[in-house]
Amino acid sequence: MAPCDFNGQVALVTGGGGGIGCAVCLLLAQEGAHVMVTDINLEAARQTLSKLSSPEKHLALNMDVTQQSSVEGAIAASRDRYGVSPSLLVNSAGIAHISPFLDITRPQLDKMIDVNLKGTFLVTQVVTRALLEEGRGSGEGRGAIVNISSIAGKAGFPDHSHYVATKGGVIAFTKACATEMAKKGIRVNCVLPGYVATPLTEGIDQNILKWYLNKTPLGRPANPAEVAEVIVFLLSRRSSYMVGSCLEVSGGADM
Repeated sequence: MAPCDFNGQVALVTGGGGGIGCAVCLLLAQEGAHVMVTDINLEAARQTLSKLSSPEKHLALNMDVTQQSSVEGAIAASRDRYGVSPSLLVNSAGIAHISPFLDITRPQLDKMIDVNLKGTFLVTQVVTRALLEEGRGSGEGRGAIVNISSIAGKAGFPDHSHYVATKGGVIAFTKACATEMAKKGIRVNCVLPGYVATPLTEGIDQNILKWYLNKTPLGRPANPAEVAEVIVFLLSRRSSYMVGSCLEVSGGADM
């Protein structure tokens, strides 16, 4: 079995300032990748950078996943620093908002779609185009992308209808994109985390949390590092025959 060896590869992680994104950055750095920690909050990205092994080998950047110019700026930064575009991408940037379906406003819906779904689409498109333009590599090992969906995108949670809609969209997008990109040597997969103890989920209603954990066989939230391990596996050649896969990392919820 091939090792998780990312030496010489550049990995771009969105939402790298905290939670799952931060855990992914830490693990990729340990495995030898040059990590581009991107986040809408530059200070949060810098905090993650400071935790990485050999921080001087990596980059912390402000990046807005909803703005093409911002994403293209990150690609330019990668080429300036490393001479190449990223060949590994983790779309971890995301937002959550709890509200009954009938109370969700149009601005709230638009924001959720812009970040969670359009952002994933846009970053994937820009990074993939840049990688293909450079003509680097050939065959099946040219690049790998992992999107972050949610078990909610499959099962549906109360008071999360707009969030659920975007995460279901990420699953569908992953499969469609994977079908096209596999022929170009880029594998696209995604993970469906359950409840993960991150800043994003700190505000969850305790009644909803209790309901969720009661139907989770492990009966506890995930640690971000547990999700990161699966993501890094999907980026590596150890998952070389996995394309369009959507892996549940949910402690058994919604089996």
